Amino acid sequence: MDSQLSNDEIRRYSRHLIMPEVGLQGQQKLKNASVLLIGAGGLGSPLGLYLAAAGIGKLGLVDFDVVDESNLQRQIIHGTSTLGQPKHASAKARIHDLNPFVEVETYNTALSSDNALDILRPYDIVIDGTDNFPTRYLVNDACVLLNKPNVYGSIFRFEGQASVFAVKEGPCYRCLYPEPPPPGLVPSCAEGGVFGVLPGIIGTIQATEAIKLIIGAGAPLIGRLLLFDALDMRFRELKLRKNPNCPVCGSHPTVTKLIDYQQFCGIAPTSDGLTDEERITPRQLAGVMGAPGTHPFLLDVREPHEWEIVHLNEATLVPLNTLAGHFDELPREQEIVVYCKGGTRSAKAIDLLKNAGFHRIKNLEGGITRWATDVDPSLPTY
Repeated sequence: MDSQLSNDEIRRYSRHLIMPEVGLQGQQKLKNASVLLIGAGGLGSPLGLYLAAAGIGKLGLVDFDVVDESNLQRQIIHGTSTLGQPKHASAKARIHDLNPFVEVETYNTALSSDNALDILRPYDIVIDGTDNFPTRYLVNDACVLLNKPNVYGSIFRFEGQASVFAVKEGPCYRCLYPEPPPPGLVPSCAEGGVFGVLPGIIGTIQATEAIKLIIGAGAPLIGRLLLFDALDMRFRELKLRKNPNCPVCGSHPTVTKLIDYQQFCGIAPTSDGLTDEERITPRQLAGVMGAPGTHPFLLDVREPHEWEIVHLNEATLVPLNTLAGHFDELPREQEIVVYCKGGTRSAKAIDLLKNAGFHRIKNLEGGITRWATDVDPSLPTY
């Protein structure tokens, strides 16, 4: 790649060029650099926009999702006009509109142990903008094996984290989190929510770290974990040390190739463990509710603020974390159909009910979201 800046580029990047910490040489380094973004969602949006604006020569985008209306509250690289489009394509078009000098390579695929090394290898820096533990461990291990810096960020509700992993002098993600949390312990953003501006804050911190690494300025977040609390508007910092016994980056690594990260994180292909008799689809439930006779007892195990958004009229609200204290209030002889937003929390409720001696229980497949899709489209989804 030609590192010389054209007159158009000099005008575009002039506010960088007059800063001695960047200057002409630093801007040429940015033009020669290649950065891979894992995810074009919440964190990937500010990352893609600010790295493109800064003049990174090549950006790679790995994402196989499509733009959904619920994304637009925080994923600002996309817009109403791109609803239903692949996120990688929507992001690429926006980046090219922002800065046509940036080359964009897209990967419409899920990152896996089979393709990660090939996808990551051509890039100078990898930025993790994912929202699940298997992919975070996969990105970390691949970066360690390829000697690539891993600019890490994560968000949930009002809190975020950022650091720089997988560099020779610092720790990796496994040094911080040797083992993943038990499956289901940490809710997803779809279940727990995320404050709309939070990805912008953490994503721009990640972009800042990547630019600093490229131009060699400042003190990067190597060996430091930055914690941000948006509610208190407070930053904290934790010192991190490289673990000499780390199975990936330690003195005697035992992980020398990519593994099955779904299995490592304890995520089974079929996660709820329910039998066919313990499942009911929305259309099946609608048929039962519409027939004469005794109807099942509808148990909603979501939170009160979710109930306020939408609920089934005949349902009773008992949040999952309070369910054990309300067993005596539930009918044991009547069939109980349990539902939540998407079917995950209600499956956990089924296990609690079975252990408490309830036998006539079913999980509403897909939760109230699928009910709105399949049975009553007048209901809002969230």
